[in-house]
Amino acid sequence: MSDDNTTHFGYREVPLEEKAKRVGSVFDSVADRYDFMNDLMSGGLHRIWKRQTIGQTFLRPGHEMLDLASGTGDLASLALPKVGTEGRVVMSDINLSMLARGRDRMIDEGVGEQAACVLADAEELPFPDRSFDRVTIGFGLRNVTRKENALAEMRRVLRPGGRAVILEFSHVYVSALRPLYDLYSFRIMPMMGKLVVNDSESYRYLAESIRMHPEAPALKEMMEDAGFEDCDYTLLTAGVAAIHTGWVY
Repeated sequence: MSDDNTTHFGYREVPLEEKAKRVGSVFDSVADRYDFMNDLMSGGLHRIWKRQTIGQTFLRPGHEMLDLASGTGDLASLALPKVGTEGRVVMSDINLSMLARGRDRMIDEGVGEQAACVLADAEELPFPDRSFDRVTIGFGLRNVTRKENALAEMRRVLRPGGRAVILEFSHVYVSALRPLYDLYSFRIMPMMGKLVVNDSESYRYLAESIRMHPEAPALKEMMEDAGFEDCDYTLLTAGVAAIHTGWVY
């Protein structure tokens, strides 16, 4: 159980100030092959989940969207056609290695001028109140040290009528699948990490961080505590992942 001075890094307890550094080391290690490993580990399912996530944003032309933990820019790339040239997408990440790859991708796709990149901590966003119509975060919230602070910041930077959409791993609700999912998570994922990026420990951490992340009802309650309204969630693929949504009125 974490106290006020420690937090979870996977299954380990670490000082609060150390978690961000450790998470940064994980993503520095995997950044070069991040997209390839996502496709390999999920069989491409993550792309379907991300399309569903952007579908839940209800983006319109002219909207301004902040994508937290943007990484290599999957959600940002899907959002840009929806906001159009009169809108904008701000890609934000605490990890420079990941953000640089996202920026390179936007340039390669010819939309570099439409997507701004900001190196920022989700717990202390460098944006004024009511700056955005939508805020998204995909597979990043579980890596944040103080999730409640990040949720409060997401609420703060949204305009009235704004919507937050969170894609995150959740907990498998089909009991018969849990042993297979555990085998895959704790044996096969680290093995693939070792073979592909020569780093099994980073993928072991990723598996552990999923198990330590709040279950969907608990995260919904955290969003409500942060001031979001009409909060809801949709479980994906037997609960492997979930899309959480909340409005600001």
